Amino acid sequence: MRTSRTGRIGQYIALLAYLLFLALPFLWLVSTAFKPPRELGSLHPTWIPKDPTLANFRQAFDEQPLLHAALNSLIAALGAALIAVLLATPMAYVMARRRTLLARAATGWVVVSQAFPLVLVIIPLFLVLKNLRLINSVPGLIMVYVVWALPFALWMLVGYVRAVPPELEEAAAVDGAGRVRTLVSVTAPLLVPGIVATALFAFVTAWNEFFFALVLLKTPEKQTLPVVLTHFIGAEGVADLGPLAAAAFLATLPSLVVFAVIQRRITGGMLAGAVKN
Repeated sequence: MRTSRTGRIGQYIALLAYLLFLALPFLWLVSTAFKPPRELGSLHPTWIPKDPTLANFRQAFDEQPLLHAALNSLIAALGAALIAVLLATPMAYVMARRRTLLARAATGWVVVSQAFPLVLVIIPLFLVLKNLRLINSVPGLIMVYVVWALPFALWMLVGYVRAVPPELEEAAAVDGAGRVRTLVSVTAPLLVPGIVATALFAFVTAWNEFFFALVLLKTPEKQTLPVVLTHFIGAEGVADLGPLAAAAFLATLPSLVVFAVIQRRITGGMLAGAVKN
């Protein structure tokens, strides 16, 4: 029992150390966002600002169009999440239920495609968008985000579909339900947690994405929030640290809020779908 208790304590200590490792950069970002210029240039920095101020936030909004950039990011992220889920859900169902060689090959290709570097796909995507006249446009950026998020979204949803027992669909068919009725009334409700989790992944990925937005969006009024954050860094690489930290802190809030709002529903939905009468 002592060995078991010692191992459990060690696990808790390791988990706490890992959480601190993840939280320290964000906590330092929050601390920097509220520090006045005098404390930012101090040779002895502190975690808690001695004289907290909101001047960095005011300066960030005065120097850059953060609200407009955030709106562009929101449109791109929501559009990419919605389209990716609408495309991936039926595809995932077919791949999970049809255990054919073609379905296995498609699943393998989905996994392999995640290893492709961004530089490898940006040139073909740029040429396609150029022919469609979607360069320097938010709809074109949404198309790129969908292409980038779809393989992993498909891979996630395949796992959720496979977790739904086929016997439930067979029982519904025995009771006289048609194929469409079975999918809508039996399978779809059990997939809601997976669909929400996949949409969250696609949203957060698109919200935080920088490389594609930097290459495809040229005019300032079309740029997304991650690209606008780079404007706080001067030509010589010197960052305006206070406003940059304030703007970066605001940019992280939507991802945190979205996850905090729906994470309980995801967990609850998964547990509700785990037991059937």
